Amino acid sequence: MTGEAPDYFRPENGAVLTTLLIVRDVDRSREYYQRVLGASCVREREPCILRFHNSYLVLNTQGGPTDDKPAVQARAPADSATLGCAMNIRVTDVRRVHAEWSARGGEFLTEPKDHGVEIRCYLRDPDGYLIEVGQATGILADPLPGSG
Repeated sequence: MTGEAPDYFRPENGAVLTTLLIVRDVDRSREYYQRVLGASCVREREPCILRFHNSYLVLNTQGGPTDDKPAVQARAPADSATLGCAMNIRVTDVRRVHAEWSARGGEFLTEPKDHGVEIRCYLRDPDGYLIEVGQATGILADPLPGSG
């Protein structure tokens, strides 16, 4: 997991893809992502911006409509058992990352599971967002389902 994140504020190639998470408690979520995943804080709040390897996480609080999204309510997941969005983090050694993040307080749903074309496991952040941690073991060489 190497690679420097592009400049969030002045993207060299015109754009940077980030993940926005609406959270109940920015301080709690920032501490979790720093402690468990090892993210570094670029901006403390409004919004909180965290650098994670070659990407960024933006944490913002729940709230009502704003002038640029007049009919939208920003809410953290109401139910952690329903998947609507998940971060997918690809690593070179999923078992090492599982052990490292577990030692830092990450609570995984299961141990890494081998699915042939990838090994993966999942953990949840404090607001219930699902985070997939996976290691490719042949997914690009595997034919697409139904293409046989």
